[in-house]
Amino acid sequence: MMEISSAVLFIGGLSVFLAAVLALANRKLTVAEDPRIDTVTDMLPNANCGACGKPGCRAFAEAVVHGEIAPGACTVGGPETAEKVAHYLGIDPGSVVRRVARLLCAGGTDVAEQAAGYSGASSCRAAATVAGGPKACTYGCLGLADCEVACTFDAITMMPNALPFVNAAKCTACGDCVEACPKNLFELIPVNQHLLVQCKSQLAGDEILESCEVACTACSRCAADAPEGLIEMQNNLPVIHAEMLHKETKIATLRCPTGAITWLEEQQFADKAAPASQVQHRNL
Repeated sequence: MMEISSAVLFIGGLSVFLAAVLALANRKLTVAEDPRIDTVTDMLPNANCGACGKPGCRAFAEAVVHGEIAPGACTVGGPETAEKVAHYLGIDPGSVVRRVARLLCAGGTDVAEQAAGYSGASSCRAAATVAGGPKACTYGCLGLADCEVACTFDAITMMPNALPFVNAAKCTACGDCVEACPKNLFELIPVNQHLLVQCKSQLAGDEILESCEVACTACSRCAADAPEGLIEMQNNLPVIHAEMLHKETKIATLRCPTGAITWLEEQQFADKAAPASQVQHRNL
């Protein structure tokens, strides 16, 4: 009986001692959080979209308060939010070029052929597991709206030709569509980059036109016509070098036989191809 009592007393005493040590360590080691973080967080749009490169708005607020990033990096909040945060913290708002999601495919159902029927789950990722999908061009958009479903900002709507239409005004460059597309057809591109290659096919020659009328044939005319260093051919596709964009010019698009390399304004597709979300939520 005495042995049990001693053991209980020992364990109890040890517990009290360890609790005291932890309490003392907590008091000595705790780092007080800067109260400005909460204030800055409240100023942000709280979209938690990740467009700034941080996992959420609070993480962004912490980085701003600690001087690791400028308020202007929150492209969702825009200049007004950046100025508000900067004024509160007494720092420069800074700025970044806003990015938007661009689809690297123009092969809608009006210009691209289907190689087979598909009656499975209405999902691009599901369709892509069946021999790459029903489209004749295995590099092209499957048009089953995975990107539209993934977009939490309602910035993507399917058009009647089964291509996703990105509303540049709503796009936050969160990257959800990039992750959702099984064909890797979305890229986040600065909104002021007007030169875009709307094709991912790595096939060369006019034979690809039997599958898609607007595919790149790897003719290299764009690279030949562009200012030196702006475009080079890689894997039968023109690659635009971002560091040379100050030399960006429409001349690279003028001799493209299919329009695969194009000059964009803010919206990628013309307004005449108005979105119709109710059309494309069905199996091909």
